[in-house]
Amino acid sequence: MLHTRALVADDLELICRHRYEMFREAGREPAVLERMTAAFRIWLQPRLADASYFGFITLDDEAPVAGIGLMEIDWPPHPLHPEQDRRGYVLNVYVEPSYRQRGIARALMARAEAEFSERGLPYAILHATEIGRPLYAALGWAPTTEMAKAIGAAPAA
Repeated sequence: MLHTRALVADDLELICRHRYEMFREAGREPAVLERMTAAFRIWLQPRLADASYFGFITLDDEAPVAGIGLMEIDWPPHPLHPEQDRRGYVLNVYVEPSYRQRGIARALMARAEAEFSERGLPYAILHATEIGRPLYAALGWAPTTEMAKAIGAAPAA
């Protein structure tokens, strides 16, 4: 039976595995993902402990099958939230392949939005993989004008 619970500090390795798999399925190189995961584990551990990284895990009986990470980030007031100096941030949404197309990610996103609302965060962002984009669009999430550049890297030709 599927049920969802809040993340706890003992979920560190599960979250790291989900993040690795999410990026692997998006086409990222394993060697880069190994380095990223090692650094992410170090970054995540204190944030799980102090609950500045929070979220939910969905389990089938006791086996974890999906998860979502959430953060409250400091952000200057913006036209989209003119009196608010914080944003919600969604990351590491992952559903095990054999559990996809059952509405689990949709349910986790609903939990995320409810959690942000309870915390007084009327605006949230996420960075979508191509796999996740249709779900987020169906839930009313819209693309933004964000651009990115790796500083120190050569400009794209």
